[in-house]
Amino acid sequence: MAERPLAGLNIAVTRPREQAIGLAQRIEQLGGKPLLFPLLEIEAVSDDQALREQLSLLKQTDLAIFISPNAVRYGMAAIRAADELPPSMRFAAVGQGSAKALREMGIEKILAPTTRFDSEGLLALPELQEVAGVRVMILRGDGGRELLGDTLKARGATVEYVTCYLRSKAKLDAGALLAAKPDALTVTSSEALSCLQEKLGEAGWAGLAAIPLFVPHARIADAARQQGWRQVVVTESGDDGLLSGLIAWSHTKRK
Repeated sequence: MAERPLAGLNIAVTRPREQAIGLAQRIEQLGGKPLLFPLLEIEAVSDDQALREQLSLLKQTDLAIFISPNAVRYGMAAIRAADELPPSMRFAAVGQGSAKALREMGIEKILAPTTRFDSEGLLALPELQEVAGVRVMILRGDGGRELLGDTLKARGATVEYVTCYLRSKAKLDAGALLAAKPDALTVTSSEALSCLQEKLGEAGWAGLAAIPLFVPHARIADAARQQGWRQVVVTESGDDGLLSGLIAWSHTKRK
């Protein structure tokens, strides 16, 4: 049992489908049954010309910050297609997932937090305390928190936001999710959490609210508790963090 600690457990994975594959495979390797119910869909921006015009500013940029692995995927593809990558520019990532994606793109020197994996964690790094006159580009999806950019501006930086991918709500078959009888759910963003409650409706949500919900950030956990989820487990970030949380819970469940 130690080698397959998730044996017999149905675990709902609600990430966008492409991002969910790796986690689903590892759940299977540990004996669990992954239930793929993506709550958000990710796609490239429709106006390539506008994106290229924004990326032309990279030639005057000192620091490029990538908010997510999707920002790396779509942003770096557009940057390389436009041949707009200045050799002197520095790279930063909000989380280890984004940092890993950058390394896979061949970027070696990356500024990223090593403990708290969010905007606050990045802003706490010594390298971002004195940024007066620094030209920063933040690559992200449409919308999102403004804390990172606002704080850097307050510290004297010039900040340019670049939307390099779009998020939209996926079509969730709430009935199929309920019928699958998940033993646990994983949700990796506050936006996805809101989408889940909306798609389930009051009756459907009531049927899941007692099921353990695994989230990789305290901010998502707070939102979940406000919704009324009764068992919220905060894990470390990334697939490793979610899996560690699930394994620890499964051991407790079997006692």
